[in-house]
Amino acid sequence: MQIIINGKTYAANPGEKILDVARRNGIEIPTLCHSEALPGLASCRLCMVEVHENGRTQYVASCTYPVADGMEVFTNSEMIAARRKILLALYNLIAPDSARIKGLLARYHVEPFDRLEADPDSKCILCGLCVKACEELGTNAISTLNRGTKKKIGTAFNEPAADCIGCGSCAIICPTQAIEMTEAEGNRTIWEKTFELLRCRDCGEYFTTPESLEHVRKKLGETVGNIEELQLCNYCKTKRAATRLKDGLHLDEYLDSDK
Repeated sequence: MQIIINGKTYAANPGEKILDVARRNGIEIPTLCHSEALPGLASCRLCMVEVHENGRTQYVASCTYPVADGMEVFTNSEMIAARRKILLALYNLIAPDSARIKGLLARYHVEPFDRLEADPDSKCILCGLCVKACEELGTNAISTLNRGTKKKIGTAFNEPAADCIGCGSCAIICPTQAIEMTEAEGNRTIWEKTFELLRCRDCGEYFTTPESLEHVRKKLGETVGNIEELQLCNYCKTKRAATRLKDGLHLDEYLDSDK
């Protein structure tokens, strides 16, 4: 299967989305709500592209639109560029302190709206990544609340969520740093709830909460293997894995030399 992007032909696989093919080939399409771990939200609309297919022209979200053999895609046509600039200018009003959005404004030469006033207290663009992350973890501690201009992300009744495990996934994945998470003296505070932090068994650095660790253990169940592995930070897990891989290569070399 082949598709044409900005006048050049690229190989594509059935089931892939336009954004997948573009990024694999180094073609830039901006996104805010897209994550490889949580694809398919299509809420920020920055990844819109122009598609010519079967004699029709459409403007679609590239992160969710599947490729088709022979389709022609334009990632920066006049219409797409104009829409993208309007969206970024509006997002700048919603999240005026976001470094990510400021970078996109500069990258795409967007002039902020002078006739409209930004909300200095606003940070959230309602992309939904944080809610999706919480759902995928199986905790559902946060959700979209209210409607219209009062719509926001939060916990039920704006109270500390009993189901929150303090993992911080929502804050980490947020593109505009709208979710506040602070850590001090071995404690982490997020969504008005404070958690004790555990230290990594290898390096001694704080890295997770007991609630988060227990949640992972229950999720993995009998497949967890060595429970000690769960008590390591990501850096030390990677370090141990690299050591095992290195030892395995040495063993293969030894076996090969004995043949």
